[in-house]
Amino acid sequence: MLDARSLYLRSMMLKREEVPSFRAYPFSLPAVHDFYSLSFQKPVTFIVGENGSGKSTLLEAMAIAWGFNPEGGTLNFTFETQASHSELHQYLRLARGAMRPRDGFFFRAESYYNVATNIDQMDAEGGGPFIKDSYGGKSLHEQSHGESFFATFLHRFGGRGLYLMDEPEAALSPLKQLSMLTRMHQLVRKQSQFIIATHSPILMSYPNAEIWQLDESGMRRVELEDTDHYIITRKMMNNREQMLDILLEEET
Repeated sequence: MLDARSLYLRSMMLKREEVPSFRAYPFSLPAVHDFYSLSFQKPVTFIVGENGSGKSTLLEAMAIAWGFNPEGGTLNFTFETQASHSELHQYLRLARGAMRPRDGFFFRAESYYNVATNIDQMDAEGGGPFIKDSYGGKSLHEQSHGESFFATFLHRFGGRGLYLMDEPEAALSPLKQLSMLTRMHQLVRKQSQFIIATHSPILMSYPNAEIWQLDESGMRRVELEDTDHYIITRKMMNNREQMLDILLEEET
């Protein structure tokens, strides 16, 4: 298991002196506007926040700055479907560890379909081993959305890797999210590092992980029990009728 000194990605900082304007997107986002630097201390780091808080934008910029394709995949993926990423990556400085990862993947739920399509296209062109074999041997398009997600986690992620993941829970049932915890732990024990943007309190429960919450005040470290995701889910499950009465109360 990696310790703080042997992590592949040790920190990132915003080159604030080069930012053209903090009034323009994405620098106007609270999480970016007041961001200076972030040091990673654990093999698993979660970045959480409400929709629009900037967590996916920050993770995407981190991935591109590392060298990943903006739409996801390994470092070898170079396809482009639509250039929708921000310029934030140009203003990030990453501090890499002394050890280099053997594997790596930028998993982005939003554009995962494009990655699956690109794999099928490259396999159809031939000229080498089928790429789909490293994803379980079956086209990702011939599986359900959740099955294709998990096939990547299970077969393509091999250990000693840096895995950046944006909302991997998007197509996973609660049971599969629990299985994801098991798979993550297997890979962490094989010297892997995860940085994950998520809404899932199930995934956030991974032991000894760091959780960074993004909100109007910027970025701060929190415990699982202090995240809105955990608090709201617990209230809903423990006081379902009361919560539904409030949410579904008819206007008079």
